Amino acid sequence: MVESDIKLWKKYKRTKSKALREEIIRKYLYLVKYVAGRVAIGLPPNVEFNDLVSYGILGLLDAIEKYDVTQGNKFETYGVSRIRGAIMDELRKLDWAPRLLRKRAREIERKMRELEDRLGRSATEEELARSLKMSVEDLNGIYSELNSTTFLSLDEVWQNDDGNKPISRLQTVEDSLITDQFSYVHQGEVKELLAQAIDQLPEKEKLVIVLYYYENLTLREIGDVLNVSESRVCQIHTKVVLRLRSMLMKKTGEITLEA
Repeated sequence: MVESDIKLWKKYKRTKSKALREEIIRKYLYLVKYVAGRVAIGLPPNVEFNDLVSYGILGLLDAIEKYDVTQGNKFETYGVSRIRGAIMDELRKLDWAPRLLRKRAREIERKMRELEDRLGRSATEEELARSLKMSVEDLNGIYSELNSTTFLSLDEVWQNDDGNKPISRLQTVEDSLITDQFSYVHQGEVKELLAQAIDQLPEKEKLVIVLYYYENLTLREIGDVLNVSESRVCQIHTKVVLRLRSMLMKKTGEITLEA
């Protein structure tokens, strides 16, 4: 963080000046629009982008009040997790995801784990569909529906304002955002497990992860690279999210048993 920013934050924390607060809000408002844009990908059309921005602003205001400049961390790093958390909290309150769809997602994750244990590798779509007693077409249809409800992305990459190496959401997210599944695993272990899980993915799925989360390509652009439709990329992305969740839950469960 540059010296002028440090002075700005220290002065605001000392004086609680409304003018300085407004200046800080304007300075970091771009973070809200960025996070809202990333979250908006794949959401149903009834969710307005402006609503996401409104939710994100609440997160920004909360981050501004709770940020401690003396810790030496960049506000951008802290603010992104707070903004995203606020948006996700509000989306969950809407509760528009059908219970049946959530139940199907849990069943797919469970079957993925069972097949991986039995086969010693990632299951193919045909094998997974057969174990679920449905066709591949029906399974892909569920992926398409789930794409609108799978809020937990695997990673969120954004570029530092100083042009340095991109920062991953897994490097910035607060423990409270991952408590549900990983409260007993240190954040560094989660990142390591995630990297191992990604390495185990089939090549096409791994490529989708790299292009989307690290090259920042849109789903349509990824479709052009893979020579498939945008909707097919959405299906693959959702399948990868579920598969990696399944892998992580299995791995973290093993760690718990060994502890």
